[in-house]
Amino acid sequence: MAYHPALKKACWSLAVVLGLYYGILALLLIPWLQRHALYANKIHTSWWTDLNKAEQFGYLKNQIQPFNIATPDGEVLYAWHVLPLRLYAKHEAALVQGPAGPPDDVTQTVAFKLLATDPESRLVVNFHGNAGTVGQGWRTDTYRALATGDANKIHVLTVDYRGFGYSTGSPTEQGLITDGVTLVKWALEVAHIPPERIILLGQSLGTAVTTAVAEHFALESRTEFAGVVLVAGFSDIPTLMLTYSVGGYVPILSALRPYPPLQRFFARRVKDTWQTAVRLSSFIRHSKNVNLVIIHATNDYDIPWKHSDALFYAAANATSKEGMTMKQIDGVKDTVDLGEGGRVNSWNAGGHGHDRGKRIRQEIVMHGGHNRIVTYPVVAKAVLGLFDLGV
Repeated sequence: MAYHPALKKACWSLAVVLGLYYGILALLLIPWLQRHALYANKIHTSWWTDLNKAEQFGYLKNQIQPFNIATPDGEVLYAWHVLPLRLYAKHEAALVQGPAGPPDDVTQTVAFKLLATDPESRLVVNFHGNAGTVGQGWRTDTYRALATGDANKIHVLTVDYRGFGYSTGSPTEQGLITDGVTLVKWALEVAHIPPERIILLGQSLGTAVTTAVAEHFALESRTEFAGVVLVAGFSDIPTLMLTYSVGGYVPILSALRPYPPLQRFFARRVKDTWQTAVRLSSFIRHSKNVNLVIIHATNDYDIPWKHSDALFYAAANATSKEGMTMKQIDGVKDTVDLGEGGRVNSWNAGGHGHDRGKRIRQEIVMHGGHNRIVTYPVVAKAVLGLFDLGV
């Protein structure tokens, strides 16, 4: 029986596409290739931009103080300290005299002294997502939005994880957690900013780093920060892979939905699983006071907003010793419908006397996508509220 040429061509095209798809999945079973795909740290634009020149990103001369931080395991991380605009304007004459690039001793810089010696300074420690550098895409607009929220007080500290940008090493789950802990310890122990004046903020992959760092300090020293903000987060990597599409179009494991055993086979072979929901529960359980804000856009086509539902339920459930079902949580949580503005779910547990208890807030907005949302007022407003700066 002869087949129509068009049908033959379609069959061959399908066979090629399927062959490529399964071939790529097979390659991703190799750990180092899998990590390259997950972290995408080699995909960036710093080949033709100089991260040491703040002006290239729309900032004023030396409004960003770059510096290096050494990790306990021997890596050197490249970090940015972004100054609030009004504070910069007051000290511009001194700031512009400084050299570009990381100094030998950051504690001797004007920027550091403005942060460390001001008892009213606030610090947002920001952890970015995969791919790129601290100067990539919407990230520089994120710092600008945060640093102008209160243009006298709010400083922003961010870092390129190991293997990203100018930082040394190669990314792994434990390595990125070490990087995050190192950055926060620098804020606490070198800049001497008390935790009640620090917010941990992460977007996408950065939400996993943020949660792991918050859990670390809760377990190690019961450190309580002013707040934790998770933007466009996910419950864990294996679960995310079941729904994730690169750029919202190229599926990873969702194409295998008709074949659950195959999905499970590949999902079980993810090396860096980033169990964010589990770590978030641990952080909540081991903390006396918590201010947690979870933000996600419904038009996020990279990470579906339902992942933030999973994080909200995990966090709320962790406030109860007996545990609660999703139905029970839905029956108790406060919900405000804002129409086109989205909706807000709130959960408050404990809190007596000077203890604020455990406050969990989920904001689902209609717009912002996956990356741009972190530049939107919903995030800056959350930061102001957690710092008690007029909100």
